[in-house]
Amino acid sequence: MVETLGAWLEGVRWLEDTPVADFINNTFWAWPAIENFHFLGLALLVGMIGLLDLRMLGLATSIPPAALHRFVSVGVAGFVLCLITGALFFTAKPDLYIHNPAFYLKMLFVVLAGVNVGVFYLVAFRDVERLGPGDSAPPSAKAIGAISLILWIGVICFGRLLPFV
Repeated sequence: MVETLGAWLEGVRWLEDTPVADFINNTFWAWPAIENFHFLGLALLVGMIGLLDLRMLGLATSIPPAALHRFVSVGVAGFVLCLITGALFFTAKPDLYIHNPAFYLKMLFVVLAGVNVGVFYLVAFRDVERLGPGDSAPPSAKAIGAISLILWIGVICFGRLLPFV
């Protein structure tokens, strides 16, 4: 399995020779523009999901969670924007990522955050959706919200470490 992974890692280097990578690497404004869109996507994602998480943890209890949940689609759009821009970064400089432990930790946290979302919808969503203003979220929702915040903060921290590790 290690040999297969090593072959895959070496195989992704062909991405550097694509026209997309050439454009990103040789156009003065391309990388910074993609980075701005990546941060915009992250702000939409963490901003919208973070609001719901904080509400589950007891902040802004005057807002019913169902009202905040309407903005989850904005968070999903932010995630899609991050996915696209992240793929462009990877295409332009695969070596920055394939040998970088911060990249693997960031991706691990993204996957765990996705699992956490699934757990939220399977375990706590129905109870949270029925909460009114002033109602406290059930303990399961509080735990899921806290885990979500920790995971997304981890994604941000490991993402910022990428160029330095």
